[in-house]
Amino acid sequence: MYVEIHLGDIVRLRKPHPCGSYEWEVVRVGTDVGLVCQTCGRRIMLQRGVFNKRLKTIVKSAADGGDSAEAAPE
Repeated sequence: MYVEIHLGDIVRLRKPHPCGSYEWEVVRVGTDVGLVCQTCGRRIMLQRGVFNKRLKTIVKSAADGGDSAEAAPE
């Protein structure tokens, strides 16, 4: 199963980080996926297969949030 993710996405993983947070920001996409914890700022790297197994949902997509500010007239 291949999940399409982008830089800046906020994702929720199945198990919590020891600090208690479930949410991570994607900072690197490739063979490995780089993540930063949203609570404590810890950076981790997961292999793509491991990331796909641990992923529960994409909370906020970076692709959705960027265009709304430009489209709104003033």
